[in-house]
Amino acid sequence: MIIALTGGTGFVGRAFVESALEAGHELVVLARSPQEPRAGVEWVLGDLENRAALAELVRGADAVVHVAGVVNGPDAKAFRAGNYVGTLNLVEAAGAEGVRRFIHVSSLSAREPGLSAYGASKERGEKVVMASLLDWTVVRPPAIYGPRDKEMFELFRAARWGVIPMPKEGRASLIHVDDLARLLLALLPGGEGVSGRTFEPDDGRAGGWEHRELALAIGWAVDRRPKVLGLSPAALRRAAGIDGFLRGRGAKMTPDRAAYFSHPDWTGHPSAHVPPEIWEAQVETRTGLKATAQWYREQGWL
Repeated sequence: MIIALTGGTGFVGRAFVESALEAGHELVVLARSPQEPRAGVEWVLGDLENRAALAELVRGADAVVHVAGVVNGPDAKAFRAGNYVGTLNLVEAAGAEGVRRFIHVSSLSAREPGLSAYGASKERGEKVVMASLLDWTVVRPPAIYGPRDKEMFELFRAARWGVIPMPKEGRASLIHVDDLARLLLALLPGGEGVSGRTFEPDDGRAGGWEHRELALAIGWAVDRRPKVLGLSPAALRRAAGIDGFLRGRGAKMTPDRAAYFSHPDWTGHPSAHVPPEIWEAQVETRTGLKATAQWYREQGWL
């Protein structure tokens, strides 16, 4: 297939590019800046606001895989532009160019749009896709980890320091980036049981991970037994204020994320699991966490 891809230079997108090329597909990939030439990949310079670039991206494609989005922004306007308006522009481009198959990578946060500006923007993006005439599938990943990730890396680094702050209560699911890439490939053909569906994949662990349990697993991956600080919603808001003061626009714990993390259930719902005949997770999470920590070490991140 010829696959039009957004977000191909990011964490998830790069993993998808590797898997897609290995499977023999050709890729047309949107990029904000010039990229090194690569066999099987055509780069289109532009972003989700550039309608001419989007038309060029999808023209002649068999399917669109929409990975790009804003995961950490300064305000609701930034999330809306990246996750709603950008998705609308891409959906319109695909429709205008006659591309039917559309896989949209969203987030579990879309289940609770009232909690955060991020979740609200993701929900609006989903609605745009679902209201279209495209042959769509929506994927809501939980927390994604693996080599090159800069978000979960914060927890690995904290574990090396010996203390991991986590929400006091609740559970969350995980998925390795390579498993997510394999899922997106498996969904490409569409068809019965896939088209018009919303999936919430995970690592196969029923009920997800209790926060303290996950923190200790990350500690094990970096050869530490860290102290786990269970933070209440109020404490998370204070942490966001401190992080904002120290790192400004580079802060990882923002008020928006504090509200998001305070929710007690970020596990994939059983009714939204991917049918096992289509896809199952292959990376055992403790093994994946250990390998991710090793990659961080090799790159000098830890």
